[in-house]
Amino acid sequence: MLRPTMDTLLSHDLGGALAHLDSANADTFARRAPTRNPGLAAPVGVLQRSRPRRVRLAKADRWIWILLSRLWGGWRAALVIVKPETVIAWHRRGFQLWWTWESRRRLGRPTVPANIRTLIREMAAANPRWGAPRMHGELLKLGIDVCQSTVAKYMGCRHQPPSQTWRTFLSNHVGQIVAADFFVVPTVTFRLMFGLVLLAHDRRRIRHVAVTAHPTAAWTAQQVREAFPWDEAPRYLIHDRDHAFDALEATAKAMGIEEVLTAPHAPWQNPFVERFVGSARRECFDHVIVFSEAGARKLMRLYGSYYENARMHLALENDAPIPRPVMPPGDGDIVAIAEVGGLHHRYERRAA
Repeated sequence: MLRPTMDTLLSHDLGGALAHLDSANADTFARRAPTRNPGLAAPVGVLQRSRPRRVRLAKADRWIWILLSRLWGGWRAALVIVKPETVIAWHRRGFQLWWTWESRRRLGRPTVPANIRTLIREMAAANPRWGAPRMHGELLKLGIDVCQSTVAKYMGCRHQPPSQTWRTFLSNHVGQIVAADFFVVPTVTFRLMFGLVLLAHDRRRIRHVAVTAHPTAAWTAQQVREAFPWDEAPRYLIHDRDHAFDALEATAKAMGIEEVLTAPHAPWQNPFVERFVGSARRECFDHVIVFSEAGARKLMRLYGSYYENARMHLALENDAPIPRPVMPPGDGDIVAIAEVGGLHHRYERRAA
């Protein structure tokens, strides 16, 4: 009786083992077997050369099977080369490619120009409370013919309630703020006169000026009542912690004014009126000698008139608190008008 050789046993065992493995496991087994047992390198090489290759299917073959799967109910039983799941995967891939082709870009409405899209976004950012209908109306007034849905598309989605900017908030409330402060004017006899200034924040308008040698709390409250008759009282009154304002609380409450006190030794918290006091000293009181309370009051009126009607302010775009008109050259020659007793001048054009 012939005994089987070692190569025959190895070939038979390897062939049976690889026959029960799928292609992926067979490749893994074939790669690892020679490393574990060098004697198996030759038989494994023979089996790899003799193992049938994977069947390659063309796209036409796949489309045929996809068509058969839609038309023939028994297509699964006829499959030998590929698995039914493979045909299903081909069908899904074809479905994806079909709808990708159907959704391709076609000719339709003309695209919105880039400058109009930019304008819509800028208008939406500058006017957070506007909706698409209102913005659409503004665009129509500008001669831009776009539909409302296009405006809504390029406005973007607001994920939080719209909020105004700080500049808008302060601009809307600056007309309700008045600042008050005292400053000292020395006289020729070395006495001290006290000037009170009430300055509106909106255009640096002087609402009231007064001079006294004895600034009592009752006198200060009376000046506030004279400065704001009827319903002209502001919403807020900013002042420091001078004792001359101690009796102002009852008067301010009756007039509907809310007092805002600055911190101790913090003049920068009331900058508008402090700037006026500095300008009044540099431009007027540092150049004159005051003889009496009446003289100080007259100087205050003269400088206040110049400050409101003629003096230019950088914060007001080089205009006066009471706006001055621009005079073209055709209005006449330039003349100088003395202000504050000749310390300053205002220039105008007047016909000869």
